[in-house]
Amino acid sequence: MDMKTIFIVDDNATNLVTAKNALGGAYKTYALPSAEKMFHLLEKITPDLILLDVEMPEMDGFQALSVLQADEINKAIPVVFLTAKLDAESEIHGFELGAVDFINKPFSPPVLIRRIETHIGIDKIVKKSLLNVREVHNATINIIANMVEDRDKVTGGHIDRTQKYLAILVNEMIHTGVYTEEISKWNLDVLLPSAQLHDVGKIKVSDLVLNKPGKLTDEEYTLIKKHCEDGESIINGIMEKVKEDNFLIHAKRFAGSHHEKWDGTGYPKGLAGENIPLEGRIMAIADVYDALVSERPYKKPFTHEQAAGIIKEGSGVFFDPCVVTAFSSVEDKFAQAAQSFSQGAGNA
Repeated sequence: MDMKTIFIVDDNATNLVTAKNALGGAYKTYALPSAEKMFHLLEKITPDLILLDVEMPEMDGFQALSVLQADEINKAIPVVFLTAKLDAESEIHGFELGAVDFINKPFSPPVLIRRIETHIGIDKIVKKSLLNVREVHNATINIIANMVEDRDKVTGGHIDRTQKYLAILVNEMIHTGVYTEEISKWNLDVLLPSAQLHDVGKIKVSDLVLNKPGKLTDEEYTLIKKHCEDGESIINGIMEKVKEDNFLIHAKRFAGSHHEKWDGTGYPKGLAGENIPLEGRIMAIADVYDALVSERPYKKPFTHEQAAGIIKEGSGVFFDPCVVTAFSSVEDKFAQAAQSFSQGAGNA
């Protein structure tokens, strides 16, 4: 089992040595003489807990905690204050800022270890609970998505396939620095499962239209196109009943914008360029690729080469050129994934 990492931040060298000696055998420790040194090291290492002195020159512990709390990653790190002067007002202020505990100096090594064990143990329990909630959450969404797909006898397996294509595409975009600023704010463990709901609006489409074996009439095509707006509406209804949720935000963007086109000729809103949410721009490629290489009652499957060619020709017209470039770099992985799904269907 990996040793937990603890930052000890104190401008007093004696306190640093005492704490480091007390924890050295059980934890991986870093002794830091200032908040500035702590923030520098945080660029490279994320600790499991921070012991932070309150009374320090230049930037005190309260100021340092405020900065930590303003960062999406660092605010999750438990912070225990070390202080020689503890009064009720300071304690209240510290807890309001986000501290999990206070330890008086000079501290006893056994007490220090016990308090740290308590907070790291609580943190593990919380993380495990959140993981269990996420598993239930994802399983529920998967069931809902599959219920929608089960009504559509034409595009069976579409949800699983597009999710796989999205993962390939987004990972390549991260690797090559495409839309780095926006993607850096995404949690892929949330983003990818949310894509399962991109066609949830089809639940409102008549079975006769959804499963028609031949070409749709103009009127029927208009009904099918409404699944984007209906999908947004369904997810909006859920969002009204819960707190803001990144999963639902992503799902709504996938549902509402995956049929928009780069040149503004798509639907339902006729958005163009980067006005189309990035979720919609990446799903557009995954969605079209899957439609092209899959067999339909009204068409034979296109080859990978044909599908990839159509997507590349659509760069700057139907699709975001930057995302198409990323697709071109990993199109062999798309082909391999499509082949594996095809073989899986054949073995079923």
